[in-house]
Amino acid sequence: MTTHNWIDLAQDADTGIETLRAHFEGHAYDPHWHDSFLVGVTEQGVQQFNCRRAKHQSTPGEVFLLEPGEIHDGEAPTEDGFTYRMLYLDPEWLKRELSEVFDNAPDNTQLSFAHTLTGDVRLAHATHQAFQTLHRGELKIVRQTALDGLLERLTAHVHWRARYGEDPRLPRVAQQARAFLHAHFQEDIGLDHLSVATGVDRYRLTRAFKAAFGIAPHAYLVQLRLAKARRQLARGEQPAAVAMALGFADQSHLGRWFVRAYGLTPALYRRRCSNLPDA
Repeated sequence: MTTHNWIDLAQDADTGIETLRAHFEGHAYDPHWHDSFLVGVTEQGVQQFNCRRAKHQSTPGEVFLLEPGEIHDGEAPTEDGFTYRMLYLDPEWLKRELSEVFDNAPDNTQLSFAHTLTGDVRLAHATHQAFQTLHRGELKIVRQTALDGLLERLTAHVHWRARYGEDPRLPRVAQQARAFLHAHFQEDIGLDHLSVATGVDRYRLTRAFKAAFGIAPHAYLVQLRLAKARRQLARGEQPAAVAMALGFADQSHLGRWFVRAYGLTPALYRRRCSNLPDA
């Protein structure tokens, strides 16, 4: 069946916020995660995705809220597909801006979304307005006003969650393996390396990791590299150099994984975010 998928992506130079509007039919994304806070609105159709150990269906007007590191996928369960618009909010920017609203954040805490989906009509409108002004490159004062409106509505949906050195809700071995992957993501890591680092055999390790994070260690490593690739490409680095720096076999290897996770090529992502021509 022929699909008519499309993606329209831009990045705001002042805040670094990415704005994305897209349409997908059938399969949209493989399981992946971002290092940004995601705030989006479904415009048309049914947007189905797995996140937080549950299957969600976002319908027109609903807002979906995802935290950095939350693994999710995407598909259209109906033939007409789905259309949505989304903002990628840098965690440091969001924390800094919300500090103007909250008097003081409790010690040893981090921002968190209370729910994955909400029918808050005013938040949906604020998200739409922020998207429009940023994506169209409106005057700075107009963009800032729209973002202030978004932040005001978001305060009803965020809370301060305890920051764990090790999250007591997750198996220790899984957390040790994840920490090892983050520390050695550029290296050619094998399950034997993770087994030595955690002190358990690779079979038990893989089961514990999948139970904790929803994907196998090798898939998590790829997603970790892809998240870092997004940052480097947005700064204008060339896809070939990014692929080599992050441990991908070559540029085409990076490209295949990038398209599966984000729906567009590294070169196109770089061009939309940096406004730099291909070398």
